[in-house]
This record gives sequence, structure tokens and C-alpha cells, in this order.
Amino acid sequence: MRLADTYPFNKISFSGLFILFALGIPHSLFAQNSIFNQKPEVKMRYKRDVRDTTVKRRFGRAVTELGIAELTPWIYDRYIVNQDYAHISWKTVSHNLNPGSWEFDNDPFQTNQFGHPYHGSMFYSAFRSNGFSFWQAVPATMAGSYLWETFAENQAPAPNDFINTSFGGIVLGEMTYRLSNRIINNQARGFNRQLSEVAGFIVNPMNGLNRLLDGRWGKIYGNSVERDSSKVNAEFDLGVRTFNRKSTSPIAHSRFGWFGRARLLYGVPNEGFRKPFSNISITAEFGRDDSSAVNNISVYGSITGWDISKVDQDKSEMLLILSANYDYIRNEAFFYGSQSVKFNLISEYKLSHGLRINANLGAGPILLAAVPDQYLYRGRNYDYGSGFAYNAGGTIHIAEKLSYGLNYRGGWIYTINGNQSHYFLHTFSSEIMYRIVKRLSIAVEPGYFRLEGNYRDHPDVDKKYPYLRASFRYFVGNL
Repeated sequence: MRLADTYPFNKISFSGLFILFALGIPHSLFAQNSIFNQKPEVKMRYKRDVRDTTVKRRFGRAVTELGIAELTPWIYDRYIVNQDYAHISWKTVSHNLNPGSWEFDNDPFQTNQFGHPYHGSMFYSAFRSNGFSFWQAVPATMAGSYLWETFAENQAPAPNDFINTSFGGIVLGEMTYRLSNRIINNQARGFNRQLSEVAGFIVNPMNGLNRLLDGRWGKIYGNSVERDSSKVNAEFDLGVRTFNRKSTSPIAHSRFGWFGRARLLYGVPNEGFRKPFSNISITAEFGRDDSSAVNNISVYGSITGWDISKVDQDKSEMLLILSANYDYIRNEAFFYGSQSVKFNLISEYKLSHGLRINANLGAGPILLAAVPDQYLYRGRNYDYGSGFAYNAGGTIHIAEKLSYGLNYRGGWIYTINGNQSHYFLHTFSSEIMYRIVKRLSIAVEPGYFRLEGNYRDHPDVDKKYPYLRASFRYFVGNL
């Protein structure tokens, strides 16, 4: 499926997220927090829980808005840019309704791995922002994806599109829905209130539309329990980086350029962790030296969890969290996209005054991944596969001034559509950070991506892509 012409993703840099940070929430509401170390850390214990939604259910409006999300890109494709695949007929629909017609497509990586999840988030939000719970909006997302695949294109419906649109749409949809609601203070007035409403609309257009339709846009009334209880922490990096595709050194033969990165943590891992997406971790990276404006989007959303702490929780704490994960990496040297489910063991140990260690360990199935393939398959430069993902990491903090962390993420993927092969992916990074003043730090992060491809009909591939980042980091948090 080709949404690239409908949604100009090359120009999207997660602008809603950055407007949220820069404009939507006044800095005076934040306090410094050091909870970002690739995975959420356990900070405090909360017994309070929050409701899933406070909006009255409107099934008719939800269906109508899902239809709008279906028709708008199709009308654009068919009547404005006149794309061939949008010329549908009863014959194409009849063909696509046949279960035997499904086949993987060859659309560009960015369209499949970014465009489809974004489109799916609209299907999800059509129901979520009309009073339906997380689990009630899930089947609506899948229905929207199926309808698009079978009715909106004359191409054969693609299982990769269905998975990317459904699972990715659920993850991105719930993430943007919660952020959109979080940044709007219903008790605020004037210019700042309107600015936050606009930012919320950009983050999640469906939620913004329904605030307009319900008369809630700009209206002064009480905030929901969820809005008042969910904490938000963020950090921003601005600096220089290198990527190397010709050498094992992060410096020699490397290309230098500036980059920016935003990380956000919504909620606290041990607060309301039985509710889906009560804790969300988001990373977005961008830079002009690369092949794409957006180089990395990673979203971690908790589904449910268990507190398995056994000893004095003032000194140590441990949680087991089931999470849904969306990953999109695209830079000059390497690209990768996946959707996975993981069990995550998250812990914190306070060894002495001013010394603590945070650790994480995770593993789970990869539902679908797009892995680069230099040998091409039907003109496509990546293979689709499923497999198993795993990660481990830890960070030591000294006097809340100096920290050093190590993180590893890996995966084994068996190709289900592409050249006969299986892959091992490895990402290793270390980071040292020193806090200069209360909110400002300096950080240096060396690391590498490694891809091992084992092929039946082609020579095996073993490539390593080292990188180096150095940046100033600004904290806003503990809202």
C-alpha cells in the first residue's frame, strides 16, 4: 500500500511531540528528574489508580470518523494525485475479499514502517477519543486496516500492511491520545490555553476534532483524574554525531553532522501499571546530515505489570512489565523497523547515599520486522520476518551528578517474505553523562549497530555500523 503521497513523511519530524514539549506545558511545572536510561526506571511507589476514559461513548461518531480516516487519503490519492492504485472497482474489491489474494507488498520502507502505523493511529483514535477504552479501540483499528486493504486499493491486500497498520496504529494511537490529553489544562485560560489546544490537536488530530465537536476546546472545567495524576518527564539532546558505513571506527571515514533527540516518559512504572499504557517511553531523533529527517522513533507502552519486590523497597524495587513496542530506525548507514511484545524486568537498587543502580532485562516475540537486504527481493531492499527480541542494560548514578550506562538490544529474525535467510541484529551503546548545572548536562555515547545475515542462495553478510554522539542535554520533568 502506498501512503507516501498522502502523508509526506519525509517532512514529518514528530512535530507534534516537540510542540508539546516546547509550547504546550509551561516549564515552571517541571522539576529535574533523572529517569531516562533507555528504559523507564522505578522511582516511587504509588497506590492510586486512574480511570481508562472519562468521555461518553459515541459509537456513531466513532464509525463516522473512522470512515473519514479511510476516505480522506483515498480521495487525495484518487482525485488529486491520480495514483493508479487508487482506481478501485467492484472487480478489485471482489478480488481483495478473497482470502487467497493476500500477499506481501514491495512498497518503500518508510511507507510501510512509518506511514501505515500513523494511518492506523487515526483508526484507533476515532474510537479511543469517542469514549471507548484501550481494548475496545483495538478491534476498531484492525477493522479499519482490513477495510483499507480490501476496499481502498486495487492492489492485493498485504499482511505486512495489516500488521503494521493495526499493531503500530494501536501503539502510536494510544501514545498520542494520552499525550494530547495530558498537555491540555482545562483550567487554563487565554493564549497559553489555545496554544496547548493546538498542540494537542497536532499530536492527535482525532482527539482535537472531538474536543471541538464536544465544545471542550477552550472551555474552563475540571481536569480528569488521569490528567492530574500522570507525570511527564522529558529530556532534549542537541549535538553532533557520526555514522560510519565503511569502517569499524566511529571516527575514521565518518560523516559528521548535527542531531537533535527528544525523550519522554509518561507516567511512573509502578503507578497504575495494570492499565494499558499507564507508562510510556518515547524516543525521537532527527538530523540534517542523514537520508531522512526522522532517524529514530521508538515507543514503549506498558500493557500490564506485577510488583515482584521481595525486600525493603526503600533500598530496592523490582517490577515485571509486559509491553508493546514500536521501533523505527532510518539513517544513512542502517535502517530497521519492527513491532514486538516483551516482558521487561525493571529494577532499582539504592546501594548507599548518592549511589544507585538501575537495571533492565527484557525478552519477547517480534511480530513483524523489516530487515535490510542488500541482495534485493522483487526490487525491495528489505526482508520481512518474525523472531525473538531481547535486551539488557544498566546505569550507575553517583551523587545525581555523574552516570554511566551500558545497553544492549538484540534480535533473531527468520525471513517469512524475502530471500531465504535469517538474521541476527545487535545494538550496543554506552553513555557517560555529567550534570553541569541543575537542568543541563553533557553526554557522550559511542555505540554500534551490527547486522548478521545468513542466506541460502547468497553469501552471508556481517556488517557493523559504529556511531558516536556528543550532546548537551536539557531536562524538564517531574511534572
